[in-house]
Amino acid sequence: MERKNAWTTYEGKDLIELTDLTEDYKEFLSSGKTERECVRQSVKMAQKAGYRDLEEMIHNREELKPGDKVYRTWMEKAIVLFQIGKEPLEAGMNILGAHIDSPRLDLKQNPLYEDTEMVLLDTHYYGGVKKYQWVTLPMALHGVVVKKDGTRIDICIGEKEDEPVVGVTDLLIHLSGKQMEKKASVVVEGEDLNVLIGSRPLKGEEKDAVKKQMTDLLKEEYNIEEEDFLSAEIEVVPAGRARDFGLDRSMVISYGQDDRVCAFTSLAAMLNVEEPERTSCCILVDKEEIGSVGATGMHSRFFENTVAEVMALNGSYSELVLRRTLQNSYMLSSDVSAAFDPNYPNVMEKKNAAYFGKGLVLNKYTGSRGKSGSNDANPEFIAKLRRIFDDEKVAFQTAELGKVDQGGGGTIAYIPASYGMNVIDCGVAVLSMHAPWEITSKSDIYEVEKGYEAFLKNCR
Repeated sequence: MERKNAWTTYEGKDLIELTDLTEDYKEFLSSGKTERECVRQSVKMAQKAGYRDLEEMIHNREELKPGDKVYRTWMEKAIVLFQIGKEPLEAGMNILGAHIDSPRLDLKQNPLYEDTEMVLLDTHYYGGVKKYQWVTLPMALHGVVVKKDGTRIDICIGEKEDEPVVGVTDLLIHLSGKQMEKKASVVVEGEDLNVLIGSRPLKGEEKDAVKKQMTDLLKEEYNIEEEDFLSAEIEVVPAGRARDFGLDRSMVISYGQDDRVCAFTSLAAMLNVEEPERTSCCILVDKEEIGSVGATGMHSRFFENTVAEVMALNGSYSELVLRRTLQNSYMLSSDVSAAFDPNYPNVMEKKNAAYFGKGLVLNKYTGSRGKSGSNDANPEFIAKLRRIFDDEKVAFQTAELGKVDQGGGGTIAYIPASYGMNVIDCGVAVLSMHAPWEITSKSDIYEVEKGYEAFLKNCR
C-alpha cells in the first residue's frame, strides 16, 4: 500500500508549525544529552505549561481534580506527567511512553590513568553500539559528581566553542593491516575505548607527571578529587549541537535521537492537550537501552507507584481500582523505527519498511527471529488508531524492524502490556540508529507530534 509523502500535503501554516517545532526540538537535543539533562528540561517545560510537582501536593495532602496537571520525577532520571481527565481514572488513561537514555560511553568508577605521558579515562560502553563508530570524534563530558559530604558538581565540558573536547584515538591506516582483517565487531575492542584527555606534565614531578597535572586541574577548576570518581556518573557523548541536515534543510542530525525524538514529541503533545476526557499521561524513562532495568527503568515500580499516589489524591485509590486503571489504559510506546536506507536496501523488506516523509510509524511488533521479546499489538487497537489518525489527518505508515531473521530489537512496550493494557510501538523513523550522529525527517517529527496529540484527545 503506497503512502503519500507528507511534504507534498503541507500549506504555509503547516510549514511554519513544522519549523517552530523542529527548532525547539533541536534545542532540546543540544541541551539534553543525558537523562538528567532531559528531565531538567522537561520539568521547566512542564512548569511553564502549568504543571505542579506531585510531591508537593502529596506533602500538603491536596485533592486532585479534573483539569489538574502534575508531574513527578524519580532520581532525576525519569519523569511522569498527568493531566486529570473528566472520566474516572478507573476507566483508564491515554499514555505516551518514551525513553531518554541513549547509547554512549560511561566512565568506569576508577577511570583516570597515565600511559606513556598521556592521561586517559577508562570507559564502559552503554547500549548497543558499533564500537568502531566512536573513535576519532570530538567528544564531550556530561554528568554529575557527588562528593562524600553530599556536594553535587554538575559536569558539562566540551559543548561551548571555547571549551576543549576529548576523544578516542584510532590506529593510523599505515599500520592497520592486521586491524583491517578483523570482524567489524572486534576491529575496535570495548577495552580500547579509552578517552584521551591530556598530555602536559607537571614540572618537577618524576612519576605520573601528566596525571598529577590533570588531578591538579580537576581540583582547581571543578573541585573534583580523583577519589570522587567513585561516586560519579559521567557520560562521554559526541560534542556539538543538533543541526539541519540536507541542502534543503529537510532533516535533523544529532546525537541521541533514539529515543529523544519520541520523548520530545510526547512531551510536546502532552503539554499541548487541554481538558482531556480521559486522563492523559506521559512517562519518560531511563535504561531502555540495557533492558529497562534498575530503579529508573520501566521495569521498576515507579510508574505504578505514582499512579497509586495520583489515585490517592483523587480519592479513588484501592488495589483493585489501580489494577483496573492500568488494565483499561491505552498506550503508545513512543519509540523510533529503522528508516529505509537506499545505501543498504538488502536488510529491509520494502513493503514493510518505514520511509522518510511518510509520517508516524506503527510497529505492530518488534522483537527478533520469531517475534521473541515482542509486544504484538491487537488489531482492534490498531483499527482504533487508524480511525483517529485518518480523522485528524495525521500521516502514518506501518513497518517491521528489517527482514525476518535479519536482526531485531525491542522497546518498553511489552512491560506495560503486562498489566493487560493495549500497547503499540509508535514513533519516528531514524537513519543510522545508535550511531554517534543519527538522522530524522522534520516532516516525520511534525506528524508524530500531531499523532500523539490526536491519540491523547480521542482514544477511548
